[in-house]
Amino acid sequence: MDTGDIPEPDLLIRTSGEVRISNFLLWQTAYSEFYFTDVLWPDFNAAELRKALDDYRRRKRRFGLTDDQLEDL
Repeated sequence: MDTGDIPEPDLLIRTSGEVRISNFLLWQTAYSEFYFTDVLWPDFNAAELRKALDDYRRRKRRFGLTDDQLEDL
């Protein structure tokens, strides 16, 4: 899949209780945050999206750096 013109995702949401990505955008999601939910895709609605976004907002993104390296920035 050619994704050269598309920015890498900040958040990947995986529905249906699966906790794997099945090689989906494997390289592009190297620094993405993952959100796993038991909700099935047809039932994933605005309220579920809000939960995922709220969870994402609380995370401390490091982009591959350690906490020590972040302190040095």
